[in-house]
Amino acid sequence: MADNLLSADELSALAEGVSDGSIAVDTGFNTAARVRKHDIASEDSSLGVNVTSIDMINERFIRLFRPGLLELLRSSPRINPMKVQIVKFGDYVRELRAPLSVNVIRMNPLRGYSLVVIDPTIVFSSLDSFFGGFGKGAIGQLASGRMFTPMETRIINMILDVTFRNLKEAWGPIMPLDFEFVSSEINPQFAQIADENDLVILSRFETETATQNMGFIDIVHPYASLKPVRELLRSRVQSGDGNEDSDRAWRDDLEEAVGGACLEATVMLGQINTTLRVVESMQAGDILYFKKPEFAVLQPNGIPAFEVQVGTLGAQTAVKIERAVAPGNH
Repeated sequence: MADNLLSADELSALAEGVSDGSIAVDTGFNTAARVRKHDIASEDSSLGVNVTSIDMINERFIRLFRPGLLELLRSSPRINPMKVQIVKFGDYVRELRAPLSVNVIRMNPLRGYSLVVIDPTIVFSSLDSFFGGFGKGAIGQLASGRMFTPMETRIINMILDVTFRNLKEAWGPIMPLDFEFVSSEINPQFAQIADENDLVILSRFETETATQNMGFIDIVHPYASLKPVRELLRSRVQSGDGNEDSDRAWRDDLEEAVGGACLEATVMLGQINTTLRVVESMQAGDILYFKKPEFAVLQPNGIPAFEVQVGTLGAQTAVKIERAVAPGNH
């Protein structure tokens, strides 16, 4: 062997020994270990943002968004949220067909940029409804180079204003957000908020107008932008609509209603430990001896609540509350 390399004869002998089994090949360390392919350039979504919490935020958003559109456009389209997806940004962009209203936004203080993508069908239906029509809008596919007119752009901005206001309220129970419009495009290829292989969180809202025109609104967040707040999303998502004044009023009404409930209260003067045999042998006139405790116990609905002194007030027997009973002490 020269230069620490095996000769042709040695390699041939080694291969022959492996083939006939005379040379063991299952020796070494960690021979039972199993490996799994992992691409260090890809982003792992298995331990990160809880998409269930995003679903709940979207439900709150829809409850607020539908009345907002009704006030703005004088029509209320049916809005169906799709299940939140985590996809590669390149795969998402390839599924879109220009022209679209692609709006780049900031969600301060979250880092990076997000997208609000509005299908042209929604734009034209909204424009028709805004001017007193029935929401029919344009029919057919737009030309690839078609730009939105100033009036159509104005309708898009109005829809974005409603979207921002309601998204801010929907996110309110989690964290305060300020939405900022950055730019708009008609081709999603020019709105690069992430690299092609980066993960994004896609929330799609399919809409249907009274004339059966179908469209969609997409809200796209870079996965990396929500990672820093994943603990907030996991621990502080609420199923309500985030209206604290409404919750407080409901709680006060419930407390007032419960406060008028009737309870049967008894006073326990003392306890005797005995056996069934002794109880069965008792007769009229028998005297039971026990050590009187310092305080009797007031029990509403059988639950020890207060230690009391027993006495009289005028012609009535009364108790004087001395202190509350600590849970588990009686």
